Amino acid sequence: MANPVQARAEVLSRITEGPYHRLVLLAPEAAPRVRPGHFATLACADSGMLLRRPFSIHRADPEAGTVELVVAEHGEGTRELVRTRVGERLDLIAPLGTPFPLPDGPVSALLVAGGYGSAPMFALGEEIRRRGGQIGFILGAATADRLYGVEQARALTQDVLVVTEDGSAGLQGRVTDPLAQAIKAIDASVVHACGPMPMLRAVTTIALGLGARCHTAVEEAMACGVGICMTCVLPVVDADGVSRFVRSCTDGPVFDGARVRWGDIGTVPADLEGATAMGGKD
Repeated sequence: MANPVQARAEVLSRITEGPYHRLVLLAPEAAPRVRPGHFATLACADSGMLLRRPFSIHRADPEAGTVELVVAEHGEGTRELVRTRVGERLDLIAPLGTPFPLPDGPVSALLVAGGYGSAPMFALGEEIRRRGGQIGFILGAATADRLYGVEQARALTQDVLVVTEDGSAGLQGRVTDPLAQAIKAIDASVVHACGPMPMLRAVTTIALGLGARCHTAVEEAMACGVGICMTCVLPVVDADGVSRFVRSCTDGPVFDGARVRWGDIGTVPADLEGATAMGGKD
């Protein structure tokens, strides 16, 4: 798990990018600790809502002391956050969770994301390139307006595929449709993915079938973000071969896709360690 700090972070800017809002927060203690794949939580104090809201960290600048989050308005809590004014302060805890593993040397990596799940991918791509590797992107969404970061991806590599379900931008379909071809095209040895669970399951299956490793950042609901409430557990095969529930917020949100039991999410598998005590069958 990361070494998080809690801070009253000043809002330096709030930038509207299509349906999304990018918040640039001054958090000099947190910024140097951030790695691609970490997330942060914000309190929604004015609304009186008890639970904090989790967001993938888009970027962090240790020199400037800033942390950037991409927020989509979904309900009362996020509605409050996207209306925050410059100069106001937000209660931030960051960084949280386990980041994407970084290679020791050059690799060829394919970065796959749906919607604003792409937020952490650009800093990850920069880090892979800094280590001598090459990258490609597949960015998808239901419609063109729900895409995020296409130009950021194109600034890093010419190997960028855009896919929308309605065909309003790029190819028509889902990110998994051109995935196998894209893995082969750049000879990717690893795939990094962030998006909805069904997408991550499909990406993992395709990547593993072609001999590539797959690291997935799950979008699981997190009530506390620090491993206390146990509401974000997933069934995962541990290194010893035993299946256990692990917490997305502390053991993840990035998991080795080969170890996640995607088909059993939302259930208590009978062979899970402790399943009988949880109500599973003998």
